[in-house]
Amino acid sequence: MIRIRLQKKGRKKRPIFHIVVADSKVARDGRIIEQVGRYDNVTEKKEVVLNEDRILYWLDTGAQPSDTVRKILRNEGVLYKRHLMMWGKSEEEIETALAEWKSYRDSKGDDSDSRKDKHKDVLAAEEKEFKDQVQKKAAKAAVELETESSDEEVAAETEATEEVATEEAPAEEEVVEEAAPEATEEPEVEAKEAAEEVEENVAEATEEPATEEATVEETEDAPAEEEKEEVAEEPKAEASSTQTSDDMTAKEAIDHIRDTDLDALKGFISDDESRKTVIAAWESKQSEG
Repeated sequence: MIRIRLQKKGRKKRPIFHIVVADSKVARDGRIIEQVGRYDNVTEKKEVVLNEDRILYWLDTGAQPSDTVRKILRNEGVLYKRHLMMWGKSEEEIETALAEWKSYRDSKGDDSDSRKDKHKDVLAAEEKEFKDQVQKKAAKAAVELETESSDEEVAAETEATEEVATEEAPAEEEVVEEAAPEATEEPEVEAKEAAEEVEENVAEATEEPATEEATVEETEDAPAEEEKEEVAEEPKAEASSTQTSDDMTAKEAIDHIRDTDLDALKGFISDDESRKTVIAAWESKQSEG
């Protein structure tokens, strides 16, 4: 059987293919019957040269093109021209039909380019919107931190004023107590001073254990409070480790969805996700799974 196929020529990493007519039993680089074209898709030229008359002749005689050659002939309109000739169309009708077909093919290629550009524009707009949302959240968090710090400063000032007031009050009582004994008689003053010294010694003996017990209790309670604070802080660290699509740009989220298993992506798409490209990537991942 006669075949129309490609024959590799050129040099290493820069091949050029000849479109040849040869017997199917002959090796790839073996003897050929005729060369009917050249196909170059690697070099800067990227040209396709076809001898349409000879190709149509060999197709009419029963030669079968390979799959690659068939695609080349279809893209260049040779097979369409052969069908028009088989239908009995005139040369003028064939030329007009081919011109319309080529214009449609070129417009379809332009549409595919415009679709890519639109996709890029949508992706850029979504990334810009995501960055704006991140900046707004950061500004809101900064304002909340400022308000919390101001409230803490006000509370600290009030506590300081209360401590100062409590320290000044006992000093006034001592002044009153010191002034009162001067008005009494000297014998009574000496007797009262002796009684007060005895009472103060007794009071000091009773107050020292209490203060020591209070300090012991404070030291014992302090580690417990620190442990509570550490236990309370651990869930926050675990909660902050989870990551959703809102924490990434659209491109990063799409790459993460493509490179991650479907079971590991549970909870990754948040309820507030509105970016079309990220949702489309998630739906395609679900359909693949």
